[in-house]
Amino acid sequence: MKFNTKALHSGSPNDPQTGAVTFPIYQTSTYGQSTPGKPNRFLDRELNYGRGENPTRTALEQSLAALEDAKHALAFSSGLAGVAAMMNTLKAGDHVVACQDLYGGCYRMFSKVYANLGIEYTFVDATDLDSVRSAFRDNTVLLWLESPSNPLINITDIREACKIAQSRNAKTLVDNTFATPYLQRPLALGADIVLHSTTKYINGHADVLGGALITNDEELYRSLKFVQNACGFVPGPQDCFLISRGLRTLGLRMERHCANAKLLAEWLSSHAKVSKVFYPGLESHPGHKLAAEQMNDFGAMLSFELSGGADSARVFLENLKVFTLAESLGAIQSLANHPASMTHASMEPEVRHSVGISDGLIRLSVGIEDVEDLIADLTTALEKV
Repeated sequence: MKFNTKALHSGSPNDPQTGAVTFPIYQTSTYGQSTPGKPNRFLDRELNYGRGENPTRTALEQSLAALEDAKHALAFSSGLAGVAAMMNTLKAGDHVVACQDLYGGCYRMFSKVYANLGIEYTFVDATDLDSVRSAFRDNTVLLWLESPSNPLINITDIREACKIAQSRNAKTLVDNTFATPYLQRPLALGADIVLHSTTKYINGHADVLGGALITNDEELYRSLKFVQNACGFVPGPQDCFLISRGLRTLGLRMERHCANAKLLAEWLSSHAKVSKVFYPGLESHPGHKLAAEQMNDFGAMLSFELSGGADSARVFLENLKVFTLAESLGAIQSLANHPASMTHASMEPEVRHSVGISDGLIRLSVGIEDVEDLIADLTTALEKV
């Protein structure tokens, strides 16, 4: 089954109880039982209590698993709730190797929360496989990757990085939020688990928070399922409904997102006030060839630096009209972000600068508007710089 058909028909698109074409919102906190200790079953799940199971959430999880060609998916109340669930499967003394230019919220959680509980972290340039390899220790249990990365849009060789982790009996997690399963499926490249902030492209409409962990590993799934229920990292049924609705059109949206982003990257790369563009669809990008091999297209996220640095970035961002200056990404409308003061503000300045996140860096999440209007908006803002 092809991707768009799978997106429309995977999981439980119709309610088996009523035949409703749109799977309904099961807005309930608990379920009646006919005899003690023997709950009803629905969609192959036991219905005890809303934190443990909800049919609307189950339908979403089945769809997410199908899109990643996986056996299991777990939905969470946010992307970071999924990150926390993964961290809660580890223990004090475990070591994690993570890419150094990762989402600022993950860096904050790793360095300010779980490091205090005894989990150790080493941040490396994951595009350099020798650096990845040399960072492993005897107590390394997890390799944490983003590809494309946030916000520098670096591309990691997922297949080869996974081989390194496998040779050391460690798991590999790939944050696939930027690429989505429409463009890249890390499990097929050797990853053990995939993370999504479903807030972003999978929902696509900037009206809900959500996260997901997806895997074929039965033992890992059971551990994560336990944490999901025990810690209560679950989304509500309304959130699950909105994410399920959004994912049905993921493929169609990504085609337009990617087409617009490529045109903007090419346009920006020729602009006199732009000193550098980070976008793997450009042949000048160091990860261009690798991205072409492991992705179906180059995505809709790009970053660039202005020649004037932080002051120029501020003036530029204040003069955008079509792009919205906002946190987050992956919405149908275009968003602009200043990583140093927004998504990556929790990173110490010296850490940000050491990994290449300058104060003049701007990140764009390119939407599905008419690209001529996006170029006109960028033109006007750049004229003010």
